[in-house]
Amino acid sequence: MRDQEPAPGHPERRLTTKETAESLGVKPDTVYAYVSRGQLSSRREPGGRGSTFDAKEVEALARRNRREISGSSGSGGELSVRTRITLIDKDRYYFRGVDATELAARHSYEEIAEWLWTGELRPGITFTAPKAAVAVARRAVDALPEHTGPTDRLRVAAIAAATADPLRFDLSEDAVLGTARILIPTLVAALPPARRAHRDEGPLAHRLWARLSGRPADEPSLRVLDTALGLLVDHDLAASTLAVRVAASARAHPYAAVSSGLGVLEGPLHGAASGLAHRLLLDVLDLGDAAPVIADELRAGRRIPGLGHRLYPGEDPRARALFALLKELPGAGPALAAARDIVATTARHTPLHANVDLALAVLTVSSGMPSTAGETVFAVARTAGWIAHALEEYGERPLRMRPSGHYVGPRPPQPLPE
Repeated sequence: MRDQEPAPGHPERRLTTKETAESLGVKPDTVYAYVSRGQLSSRREPGGRGSTFDAKEVEALARRNRREISGSSGSGGELSVRTRITLIDKDRYYFRGVDATELAARHSYEEIAEWLWTGELRPGITFTAPKAAVAVARRAVDALPEHTGPTDRLRVAAIAAATADPLRFDLSEDAVLGTARILIPTLVAALPPARRAHRDEGPLAHRLWARLSGRPADEPSLRVLDTALGLLVDHDLAASTLAVRVAASARAHPYAAVSSGLGVLEGPLHGAASGLAHRLLLDVLDLGDAAPVIADELRAGRRIPGLGHRLYPGEDPRARALFALLKELPGAGPALAAARDIVATTARHTPLHANVDLALAVLTVSSGMPSTAGETVFAVARTAGWIAHALEEYGERPLRMRPSGHYVGPRPPQPLPE
């Protein structure tokens, strides 16, 4: 289709919606999303059947999209991506402009997930999974070796669930949201229960508890777990979230995108960090004093887990919110005291504050959970955030997450190796 000819008195060249979408490498629906965000202006020509767009404005937006990954936006050479999901500002963070700690204090994990995905709250919503999807995921997870870690189990469950969904390649918003509401409870249901009498109904936190602890759950404990899930649902472009957006940029389906995030999450500097803090707490509780435990960590050249965060100069707001609830948790007193001892001992040399990994460790230690439980909580919680980022990325130009390599090897031509 040819560009529309400029009308008298309007020298700018106009593009149709289809031409604009092709220029930007997006779907027509995304063009109108750009209009609603104020990034493009549209106009209906007299007698025309659709909106038209200024070609210069479209090209300017296309150039901005191409520059996003160039590091030229004052990010110090780091990847910079436009997002409307999470803002981290000083010692606070926000989901779609709303204080995340206040959301987690007032709403369930599922309600926060819906807010993150759609910008709407759905009070009382719970996620349920079809029996067929759960059965496929459970069979795959049950076939794994007994020593398999939780992130591997979740990744296998996600892949198995994908094979049971013939519509997984439908990347429309409604389809992806439907997948998300099924995938998250499927991941939880696929995990082996920690005790025989367990719940597979009700809020997700209730179902997850039975996979983490052999103890019966009381309301204060469930509230802490549900709040932890809500606080951890997203944290801007963490390493695992970036992996999800790269997969979504290549138009991988949601199950594959989530699997990408789970692969990155397993590192000790990301989702597995709470397990290190869990073991540190146990050592302090065993010795009754943090000083010798901290000394051993420093002597071995290891950083103290559960302390400090590169995005927060002060205390991690997620830790602050969880510690306030943990004070009300029956039986959490010894673990809380050990955590305070760790912070105070380390502060003699380095002014570091507790982060969310230490708070998670207090929950897992005081609830009789294994050291890997915090990693499980982190992974399940963050799945909702990954879906939100995948949805956002599906609306952008395909394959835009493709930085250029800076080659520093031998200059060609080089002789063939012998």
